[in-house]
Amino acid sequence: MREIIKITIALTISCLVAGLVIGTTFIFTARAKQQNEHLNVQQTMLGLLGYGKNNPAPPELRLRQVHRYIVKDGASTRMGYLLPVEAGSDEGYELMLLDLNGNFIDRRALAMTGETALSADDRKKALVRVMKPSMEIDFADTMIIACMGDRRSAYLLPGEFPGFKTFIKAMVALGADFEMLGLEVIEHEEDPGLGAEITQDYFKNQFIGKSFEKLRRLTVVKEPIPADYEKFLKSIGLKDGGPSAQAMAEMEKRYQDKDIHALTGATISSTAVTLGVRNMVKKFAYRIQIMDRAIDAGGIPVLF
Repeated sequence: MREIIKITIALTISCLVAGLVIGTTFIFTARAKQQNEHLNVQQTMLGLLGYGKNNPAPPELRLRQVHRYIVKDGASTRMGYLLPVEAGSDEGYELMLLDLNGNFIDRRALAMTGETALSADDRKKALVRVMKPSMEIDFADTMIIACMGDRRSAYLLPGEFPGFKTFIKAMVALGADFEMLGLEVIEHEEDPGLGAEITQDYFKNQFIGKSFEKLRRLTVVKEPIPADYEKFLKSIGLKDGGPSAQAMAEMEKRYQDKDIHALTGATISSTAVTLGVRNMVKKFAYRIQIMDRAIDAGGIPVLF
């Protein structure tokens, strides 16, 4: 009987140890995966802003993430913004609450670090801790504000929209005046050789240089891309043989008020991206005005 008890205890301890090892490994693996995903997104953002190995980002560049949430409490619905703020010599975080008319309601400090702010789960936990138990909070979207010192230099907008088959995930880069700096298609399931061409430079680069006024009414034309324009679009971003600054300026001036040329045999995918980008930009322009007014009304010391 004693031997059976010893064996049972030994097996129990072995299982506990194994569970601890597996659990610890899972935590570290999940953290490493999260870090890798963050680095990949960071590289995409820097690339859209024109930085890379041959043109490294300046040390004063900061990418400030702002997350928007929908907060429900019974019949009441509010908007919440998770904001990076000044906290002495450190970086802190606050939740700003607005009513549906965009009026400032309240601000609440969040117990978060720069590392935990990268995790959607950790952000949600920090938010739940400052909310009433009856409140429900759902993630809506994210914007990234690129700052050079205390000046906003660009905006990065990750988002998704319906494609021909499933949703298309993309990231848009806008300048300080909401002009288009670049577009990256991150994930899609469009047809190879047809709609999948939305990832090609000669399609994506058509959006570069378009003003906000043009972007908000952008559409698609079923006309082949002019040969000289297609060659130019393919050359943007090349290390060797890329267009000069003068050539860029001349071609952008010539085509910046033109609509997007549809991909041959993939008008639906072309239109999906064009309308998706247009809607992302219009919604962003509307929401950032509301957010900025509420930040001023609440006296929130944001880091952007």
